[in-house]
Amino acid sequence: MSFDTPHGIRGARQPGGKLMAWMNIWNMNRIRGNATKVMGMQALVLTTVGAKSGTARHTPVAYFPDGADSWLIVASANGAAKNPAWYYNLAAHPDTVQIQIAGRTIEVSAEQLHGTARQHAWRHITSTAERFAKYEQKTDRELPVIRLRTQPHPKP
Repeated sequence: MSFDTPHGIRGARQPGGKLMAWMNIWNMNRIRGNATKVMGMQALVLTTVGAKSGTARHTPVAYFPDGADSWLIVASANGAAKNPAWYYNLAAHPDTVQIQIAGRTIEVSAEQLHGTARQHAWRHITSTAERFAKYEQKTDRELPVIRLRTQPHPKP
């Protein structure tokens, strides 16, 4: 499936600045130190490869379990009109992604959900975390739902 969600024209202010950068570092250190929740939500550290720079980028992201070795994340950016930068990094390099969760580093691949699969996942997400329904109300773009799956390791 393609990563094809365009920017909207209406939305909340996208979080940023020095305070947000400091909070992200603090939260990533907590997650890497086996914290199970950040701001009341299960969180992981998402490592992507920059779409333009080719540099590793690390971001704390809320996740929702999606069966064995699969997680759902949402490119909500707090309901901003624009998708977060990590969304474009995933689009450019969907098979070069890592997550850090529960003290482990896991190689994953990313897939944007569409249609019925997205609707089902979105119902699960919003029933678990009401704030995501509020993010959706702030913007006119459809918030991308991404499935991260453990990459199979080749047999020796």
